[in-house]
Formats: sequence, C-alpha cells, structure tokens
Amino acid sequence: MKSSEAYLPGPAIRADYTPQGIVEEHFHTCSVKGPSKRRLIAYLPADYYQGNRHYPVLYLLHGARGYETTWIRKGQVYQTCDSLWREGKAVPCIVIMPNVNSYNDDYDYDGGRFKDAYESILETEGYVETAFIKDVVHFVDSLYRTIPDRTHRAVAGLSIGGYQSILLAANYPQEFGYVGAMSPYTWALGHPSATRHKFYGGLESKMKKQFETAPPKGFYLYAGKWDMMRPSTLKLHHRMTLKGYPHAYKRYPSSHDWKNGWTDELKDFMQRIFKEN
Repeated sequence: MKSSEAYLPGPAIRADYTPQGIVEEHFHTCSVKGPSKRRLIAYLPADYYQGNRHYPVLYLLHGARGYETTWIRKGQVYQTCDSLWREGKAVPCIVIMPNVNSYNDDYDYDGGRFKDAYESILETEGYVETAFIKDVVHFVDSLYRTIPDRTHRAVAGLSIGGYQSILLAANYPQEFGYVGAMSPYTWALGHPSATRHKFYGGLESKMKKQFETAPPKGFYLYAGKWDMMRPSTLKLHHRMTLKGYPHAYKRYPSSHDWKNGWTDELKDFMQRIFKEN
C-alpha cells in the first residue's frame, strides 16, 4: 500500500501536467497533539519572484481520505489556477494546501499515512483545527509576501474540509473574509471531547456573532444534484437565508465527487474571491 500513490499523498508535481506557476513544498511545526511537523504544498503565480507584490491567500482543504496533494491528484488545481489567471478571470493568489488529518504522533503520521473515510471522520477531534491559525496561517504569512488580513484571506474545502472551512471562519471571523463549502459534511463527527466541542460546537451562535461583527466578504455553498450532502447543505442555505446571512448557494450536476462537482466549484469560487464587487 505504501508504494502506491493511490494511498499516499504522492508528489506535488505529477507527470501528466506541467504547472505554469511555482510549486513549493514545506513542513510546518505543529503545536498540538500529533506529529511534530506536517507537509503543505504552496502554489504561487509564475511571476511571484519577479517583483515585490503582495498576494491574497486561498487555503484549500481536502476531505476524508485526502491529504495535501488531493486537489493536485484529483482536483486539477494547477490547471484551474493557470487557466483562470491567464484569462484574467481570477485574482492571482497564493494557494495553500495543508494536511489537516488527525494523527497520533510522528510514527503514525509517517509522511501522511493513508486514512480511510470512516477513520478520518471519527478523528475530527479539533486539535489540528484549533491550531490552524497559529501553525499554518502564521507560518505562511512569515514565509511569503501575503496580505495578512481577512479581506485577502479565503478558506475553502470539500466534504469534511468544507465543514472545517465553515467552522474555521466562524471560530475566527477576523481571519477569513471568504468561505467556500463544497458538499460540507455536516453530519455527526468524531468522539466527544472538550477540544472537539470547542471547535465544532455552537455553530449557530458562532455564525450569529460572525455575521454581526465581521460578516464574510463572500460565503459560498455548493452541492451536487445527487450529492449525499445536498439535503444538509440545502438546509444550511435555508437557515442562513432565514437569518438574513448574505451568501450564495449553487447546485452542480454531480454527486459527492470531482466530476462536474468539486473541480468546477473551485473554478466558480476562485472567480468570486478577492474582488471588490
């Protein structure tokens, strides 16, 4: 299993596509329970090192059974960025793809051990999520020429990563100005714990405070027509509408997968963020 890319994060650059931008790999220190360091992949506009321009940042999260290269291996993130930036349809930005799985220690992590969906979902304990700002965002801001404010920072993800994106923005409304939730996995998660409750609990009250004190510049919900998470995504859409929370909901002709789904939703999301209007 370890020899197969199907079960491991794999390389950041694949043989089937040559990125036009700059791909960089980093290992950031972890401040909470789990491995001492985690890998993340950064994708930069091709001219990043040719000037002193500062860029907005998109944090792009994977789902269960995923890792830091899932959007590369399955989601065509390089192709999407390259085409949208080349055609002027999206604002050039730094795209960060971290590993947000739960692992016990360095031995368990072992370069990103494969975790099936059941294990991944049951282990969303909130440790890596509560340390996301300190461990990932601050690391990226120290490493690159970012614009370190909520107006120029977006978080988006698929499935459990979509739900984590919603919660990251709700827990830290001053940090993220744009939210993209693609088929957010909103069903019961993990084993009860104080850390899990701190991050995942009280979403309704957190969103109330979020939209009152620091409303998102853009909040986007996506689901597929045959998506198993469409009913709960639609329910969240209706609740947000009832509460008067500005957002957008869009349905795609897909199920809980990539084809006509998450890849196309990323294209839509990138064309909406970091624009004044």
